[in-house]
Amino acid sequence: ATITPNAQRMTEYNLTEMWKSPNGTIRAIMDGTVFRAPILVDFIKPVVKNWKKPITIARHAYGDIYANTELTTEAGDKAELVVTKKDGSEERTLIHDFSDEGGIVQGIHNSTPSIESFARSCFNYALDRKQDLWFGAKDTISKKYDHHFKDVFNDIYESEYRDRFEAAGIEYFYSLIDDIVARIMKSKGGMIWACKNYDGDVMSDMISSAFGSLAMMTSVLVSPSGIYEYEAAHGTVQRHYYKHLKGEETSTNSVATIFAWSGALRKRGELDEIPELVKFADKLEQSTIETIESGYMTRDLTLITTIEETVTLNSLDFIKAVRKTLENYL
Repeated sequence: ATITPNAQRMTEYNLTEMWKSPNGTIRAIMDGTVFRAPILVDFIKPVVKNWKKPITIARHAYGDIYANTELTTEAGDKAELVVTKKDGSEERTLIHDFSDEGGIVQGIHNSTPSIESFARSCFNYALDRKQDLWFGAKDTISKKYDHHFKDVFNDIYESEYRDRFEAAGIEYFYSLIDDIVARIMKSKGGMIWACKNYDGDVMSDMISSAFGSLAMMTSVLVSPSGIYEYEAAHGTVQRHYYKHLKGEETSTNSVATIFAWSGALRKRGELDEIPELVKFADKLEQSTIETIESGYMTRDLTLITTIEETVTLNSLDFIKAVRKTLENYL
């Protein structure tokens, strides 16, 4: 996990400027898609009662507000969108005339190759998992920006994936983002939900919390060139870290971190053809889930489990409990 600095972090770490999101920078370099899925265990039921299967979020990891440019305006300013052509000519569009009041303005972008990579990653992942793929944007309002996402997905699906989807017995479904949200809430789950960058940021937290906890979610960034980056979706857990620095006991759920390591180790084993390493990663994940299902868990899970008798463990003791379970398989 990385830290995106704000004014407080600048002072705390003596930063020279308010740097942009490190995660956003890494994702822009890799030009990948973030796939996030809940880690399911018995005795922890989804808040949405009709969800029976996990919902995987496929988040576009490039551009939009995470690579934005922002300005504060004053009364009398005029904001324009200017595109300079190769021949030096300009195309100008008025954004807003701040004639009587100040305000704010923001510029965002995306690239067609990145959107194409995003679409293919989603289609390939859906085929690999044999799950339906849903995608939603706001093309009725954003008639060029969001509509371009819709068009790219549709063109690639029709030209490259329709026959393969039909053969696999799965479907690609597009609708407006608000309609997709409503359908997700009424569904049984089991689909891959492709989201633009910001939508995926927000909805992955919603999905993880509704299934139990943000700490109970896998997260992997997959690039078109086959690079994989595994992480814990919840970030650095700032409040718990400050308690730790003060010498106070914490009960931090480390499941997402454990699964980040197991995911990376499994992929390394697959790439290097080391089946023993793949099996170890599988056993580590199995041991983590079994530890929780046997009643040993961190405080956050004791609040949502249906197990009547649980043992609340602090951060270190939970890891030790997982290790003890794992040793039975080694």
